[in-house]
Amino acid sequence: MRRTRAVAVTAVTVSMLAAATACGGGTADNGGGSNTAPKELTYWASNQGPDIAADQATLGPELKKFEEQTGIKVKLEVVPWADLLNRILAATASGQGPDVLNIGNTWSSSLQATGALLPWDAKNFDAIGGRSRFVDSAIGSAGAAGKDPAAVPLYSMSYALYYNKKMFQEAGIEKPPATWDEMVTIGQKLSKDGKWALGAEGSNLSNNIHQAFVFSQQHGANFFDAGGKPTFDTPENVDAVKQYVDLMAKDKIIAPGNAEYDKNQSLSDFASGKTAMVLWQSAASSFKSHGMKEGDWGVAPVPVPAGGAPGAGKNTNSMVAGINMAVFKNTDNLDGSLKFVKFMTSDEEQKLLNKTYGSIPPVKAAQTDPAFADADLTVLRNTLSTSAAPLPQVPEESQFETAVGTAVKELFADAAAGRPVTTDSVKAKLTKAQQQMQK
Repeated sequence: MRRTRAVAVTAVTVSMLAAATACGGGTADNGGGSNTAPKELTYWASNQGPDIAADQATLGPELKKFEEQTGIKVKLEVVPWADLLNRILAATASGQGPDVLNIGNTWSSSLQATGALLPWDAKNFDAIGGRSRFVDSAIGSAGAAGKDPAAVPLYSMSYALYYNKKMFQEAGIEKPPATWDEMVTIGQKLSKDGKWALGAEGSNLSNNIHQAFVFSQQHGANFFDAGGKPTFDTPENVDAVKQYVDLMAKDKIIAPGNAEYDKNQSLSDFASGKTAMVLWQSAASSFKSHGMKEGDWGVAPVPVPAGGAPGAGKNTNSMVAGINMAVFKNTDNLDGSLKFVKFMTSDEEQKLLNKTYGSIPPVKAAQTDPAFADADLTVLRNTLSTSAAPLPQVPEESQFETAVGTAVKELFADAAAGRPVTTDSVKAKLTKAQQQMQK
């Protein structure tokens, strides 16, 4: 949902990275970090707010609070989502990286396979208050089954359909679409006079994957078979990706310019009344930062196929979303890193940060705060518990995001340029992506 740049590191595979675990300045052979720099640590935070400056403003006072409590200074860098995975892979390969970092929970098994991240065994969990503090489903998205997690849950999220109440009222539309057929019908009523129905981030690889995955699930498909072999170009996956891109190419409810969006422009368009709907994770704080007030927007589950209901059969309508905190295995401030993770996952910080970002705390005690019972978060929480599915839990997941996410990006570019998006062209892109995975 954020800025995409040229993928310079995508040729670096997880298998090549497995031996390169020297990050954070620690020694590479002790398997558990050191404490040679106990008074400082570096933290790569993911871009959760409307922009980098907003995250710096949110996190700055909290990091100062941590420094006052512990004497440890935290050097913060907020990394855009579209850059984050490449930065992590480069750090893993080069040996130059932070002590603590945020990772998308979908990357957990991929980065776990490199051996670069500190395993969260019983001892490390005890250092932050225990594994039982966290929601089970959140821990389940922190690494491969049967292994110690590679990270600790920080923010939990799912996708929802946000809609502009004023634009709906002006168009005489009483309720948001519950199915994709309704999305197209309603969307075509809204897409006129320079305004559009639905926003998208067509150049953001992660967002592309999240949407393609949901459509794939709704078509009864999977991007990997039971043995972990990629199955990108099956007829069902081709139809799924085409249905998503056709919202721009055929149905004309997404503006062609959205093919180039990669840094939250769709949220700005929504807030300014240029688009009436957007599919997003925990967007309330971003809308407020753009001048919207609570009540200006409504929240509904992401649409499902006609005749279905969220959670019924293959009517998945979100991937299991969330942000985890990881520690590079050979950090040179292991004790400080554990203290920092404990601080960030404390009940107090979980309430404060998740309120700010409009996400759901993965820490059980923090969820009891009344702030997490509003209409927005109720939809997100219900989606997580009833109709969300995890992305493929395979070591190659990050390469999958790059390969298929790029294919979808290229198809959006074709649609924006007026080039035909056909079943054959979609299949060709997905076949190419599959071949890249198999090299």
